[in-house]
Amino acid sequence: MSSRFPSPLLQLPGAVAGDGIDRDVAAHYGSFNGEQRTLEGGDGFVDLSHHDVVRVSGPDRLTWLHSLTTQHLEALAPKVWTGVLILSPQGHVEHAFFGYDDGEAFTAFTEPGAAEALVTFLDRMRFMMRVEVADVTAELALTWRPRSSAVEPAETAGPYGNYELVPRDQLPAYAEAAGPACGLWAFEALRIARGEPRLGLDTDHRTIPNEAGWIGPAVHLDKGCYRGQETVARVHTLGRPPRRLTLLHLDGSENRLPAVGADLLHGDKVVGFVGTSARHHELGPIALAMVKRNVPLDAELTVDGMPAAQEVIVDPEVGLHVRPLR
Repeated sequence: MSSRFPSPLLQLPGAVAGDGIDRDVAAHYGSFNGEQRTLEGGDGFVDLSHHDVVRVSGPDRLTWLHSLTTQHLEALAPKVWTGVLILSPQGHVEHAFFGYDDGEAFTAFTEPGAAEALVTFLDRMRFMMRVEVADVTAELALTWRPRSSAVEPAETAGPYGNYELVPRDQLPAYAEAAGPACGLWAFEALRIARGEPRLGLDTDHRTIPNEAGWIGPAVHLDKGCYRGQETVARVHTLGRPPRRLTLLHLDGSENRLPAVGADLLHGDKVVGFVGTSARHHELGPIALAMVKRNVPLDAELTVDGMPAAQEVIVDPEVGLHVRPLR
């Protein structure tokens, strides 16, 4: 499902729209390799306004969210970005959202089209708590800036980078002040290289947090009970999650990238699936994949007929991300 609000920045010179659920923002503005270098150099911004945004307000909001989710939120300091998951009773990730509290409300972004299901679930769980849940995608637009150019100080950016929520009607003015605009393809290449998964694209309905590197960034291990905690705690204590998020270095001899969800093969055996992919300006074609834990780390895999070498992102024994998310 796409966002309901096509970005006005698609009218900027050179803008080429993305596709799929990302079609309402620019994939690039003429040079996705140059735009990657701009971002890595600490300049520019990325329009991520196709993401849905949810706000939870009311005096009980943090205590209530703390009780429902994987994150320790009761004492969350103002303007500190954090990741939050909601799990099924079996520990599978059902919702993922990332945001901060400003002292009056917790505001977070989620994947395009995901707000409706998230708001519906949260509304069902309110009972007598003094909270209000709202889809505020029409009001707020998500952007991303490199750390050195972000308005907020680095310590408030959190492990998921320098995201900002700006009034949607001020997006053109924001772009003029924060430019140059860099497209989603540049952002995605850098995100994939960092090993940051997107729910529903790099994960499936069976994904547990330990497989995706979300222990720490979105799962607090020292908090009270929440739905699905038993699975998370058991796998963390005993180790050896059934799968692991992996960075694939794809053969670049063919001018194509694999489709999201394509089978990952070891010989003729399916050992996982590929999620998002991109062309990195230094690493070449790369992708994230969910791979069975017992697949040798040095095994050469194939996807859509393309050879793929593995680089470890999530330790296959303990289920922790081996590099800091930023």
